[in-house]
Amino acid sequence: MRMQMRRFTRLTNAFSKKIENHACAIALHFMYYNFARVHQTLRVTPAMAAGVSDHVWEIEEIVSLLDASVVLMKRGPYNKKSA
Repeated sequence: MRMQMRRFTRLTNAFSKKIENHACAIALHFMYYNFARVHQTLRVTPAMAAGVSDHVWEIEEIVSLLDASVVLMKRGPYNKKSA
């Protein structure tokens, strides 16, 4: 997994500073890896091979599973700079 996700290496722009962002990135990676990516040796997704899913998932299907509260999070007010 470390070779596929740059969030596990510190010296990149994709490094997660917040644990919540890191957990969400890992969840999305596992969802894509098991439900949307067709593996060469299996010729299907691992979820299809296990009988969990009956089709290859599209990215839009995975994104539609996200809660509306997660997608529509508002940022807090910015702190004013004092001169």
